[in-house]
Amino acid sequence: MIFEIIAYVATTPRQPAQYFQLYLLGPKGMAADYYPSNNPSIVIGENVQWYVNVQNSMGAVQLVEIRMKLGNQTILGPNDTSIPSTAPEIASFDRFVQDNETWDMPLYWTVTNALARNNATIITQMQVDNVTYNVDASARGGMNFSIIIELWTFDENLNTFQYGWTAGSDHEAAWLQVWFNMIPTSTPPSK
Repeated sequence: MIFEIIAYVATTPRQPAQYFQLYLLGPKGMAADYYPSNNPSIVIGENVQWYVNVQNSMGAVQLVEIRMKLGNQTILGPNDTSIPSTAPEIASFDRFVQDNETWDMPLYWTVTNALARNNATIITQMQVDNVTYNVDASARGGMNFSIIIELWTFDENLNTFQYGWTAGSDHEAAWLQVWFNMIPTSTPPSK
């Protein structure tokens, strides 16, 4: 009987693990130098170039969406299972990704307008991949803004995108958060 169990286990194919990988690379395609001159303190008009990568290991083609959000030190990031960040969304990008394919998405962003007011820096406009977005995010002294990148997948049963993905009975999620500081232009005091 023991030999039969061993033979069964040895010859029965295992279900491969189903998962996504989400990772960020700098402008040279390496996990380094995420900011110009490798300095996370950026100024208005400074171009930042990243590559967001999503690898599909789910066993089938998947419709995925990357959501880019702008946060600060007081906004909670997402968790690893079911709760996305409450930070305001700036932009989203979606694409079908084949099984065992890696979507290598160039992401270019620039803060195009920010103000200094009452000991805070307020980012009011960003450009992402040559599209301008009005935003409203502030951070004390311009310190600790964050770009949050979340992976969402299309759920055919719900006919909508969901944060993360479902594999069997488990729900998983993948997200990234990269911090930066903003050096604003000063505004004169209001009269």
